[in-house]
Amino acid sequence: MECDVVVLGGGPGGYTAAIRAAQLGAKTICVDQEPELGGTCLRVGCIPTKAWVQTAHALHQADEVFAKFGVDVSKPELNFGQAVEWKNGVVKQMTGGVAGLFKSNGVEWAKGKGTFTGPNTLAVEGGEEITFKTAIVATGSFPLRPPIPGIDSPRCVDSTGLLAQTEVPRRLVVLGGGIIGCEFASIFQRFGSEVTIVEMLDTLIPQEDADAAKELAKAFGKRGVALHLGKQCTGIEDDGSQLTVRFGEGESVQCDLMLVSVGRGPLVDGIGLEALGVEFDPKQGIATDEHRRTTVAHVYAVGDCAGYWQLAHTAFREGEVAAENACGHEATIGEPAVPRPIYTDPEIAGVGLTEAQARERHGEDVAVGVFPWVANARAVMQAETVGWVKSIHETKYGELLGLVMVGPHVTDLIEAGTVAIDAESTVETVADGMAAHPTLSEAIKEAGLVALGRAIHLPNKRRAPAKA
Repeated sequence: MECDVVVLGGGPGGYTAAIRAAQLGAKTICVDQEPELGGTCLRVGCIPTKAWVQTAHALHQADEVFAKFGVDVSKPELNFGQAVEWKNGVVKQMTGGVAGLFKSNGVEWAKGKGTFTGPNTLAVEGGEEITFKTAIVATGSFPLRPPIPGIDSPRCVDSTGLLAQTEVPRRLVVLGGGIIGCEFASIFQRFGSEVTIVEMLDTLIPQEDADAAKELAKAFGKRGVALHLGKQCTGIEDDGSQLTVRFGEGESVQCDLMLVSVGRGPLVDGIGLEALGVEFDPKQGIATDEHRRTTVAHVYAVGDCAGYWQLAHTAFREGEVAAENACGHEATIGEPAVPRPIYTDPEIAGVGLTEAQARERHGEDVAVGVFPWVANARAVMQAETVGWVKSIHETKYGELLGLVMVGPHVTDLIEAGTVAIDAESTVETVADGMAAHPTLSEAIKEAGLVALGRAIHLPNKRRAPAKA
């Protein structure tokens, strides 16, 4: 087979690249060995996990909130079989949607494992060899497994294995307090598991704003999630009925299942990059420029395998950029404001700089305003008042540097900050804009007003002066 553009990988970066290339008139083939398109995100990552987030949220609402609204229901019980069916149904609908987009845009799906065999050839296991003019590598990433004695036990699973469970474990240990670990900890605590997190660093979600991490740790503590921070796992023992997880200085905990969520590595080995002549690092991924071009002019790489951000939405944009360049157009990724959603309960979302990053770059020329949800009417109506919105700007020109939020629906609200930062808005622009009332989005405006020292909706005792 011959084509203009071949895309290796059918995840967010790959299928977006394939569709965009086809829209630009290129004969495009996407090679993917999985039974459904969509990659980790749609099949065993973002989509199924967040489907369970909705189940967990419904349990919380029925158990703790409905009665406050005057809605009396019996004690909610998790029907895990139905929750699994719901998750699988959502996945099927979304992966089927990608297949439909391939068909409507004229993208051919070559099913099988693809391996580059030369500068312009790719072998497909069980299929016909493909000759191409340009290639886009979008092979994604895989879960890392640290060299800990006993971690090869079948009771130690990665995120894919946890999503495949048919029963809720009574006791779950989560190794790793990053985003994936915290999201699953939040879900399974609502599902009824006794959850313990073991994290070698001194904080949860270490790459996020420090105040957000503290807020999450406080919320997890109130929910009964046991946190062992600054503790390294030293060994795991499986006696046939349970695991004993050892960590720190002689500490241990027993569990029925352990989630290993210590990060993901770029999937670059075994796909024939050497035959292409593309430079790559097994740990960092494939080297690319702002066009997403690799060290070989007609080869591009996007998504997790290219080592920039491990986020589906960045892969979407990278796929578009790579496809446009592969088809002879000029496009660059630039320096976009990248939203950082975390689907715990409470939700966390950030965009731009954290407070620490802002102070590192701008020193004393930084002002911060924090607006608590307890002062927002819509949040009070919803009985979801945990958390706050933090607005971060520099004081020389007033440029909005970052927005960090903890609380209800913040993963949806963060888009306002993304647009504002991409537009190089000042904090005055955000603070002086008119927000509909009563809405959660008012809190973004109010946080800006706090940063400017012009807040009027906060009780005096809760008003925080701008830091400078």
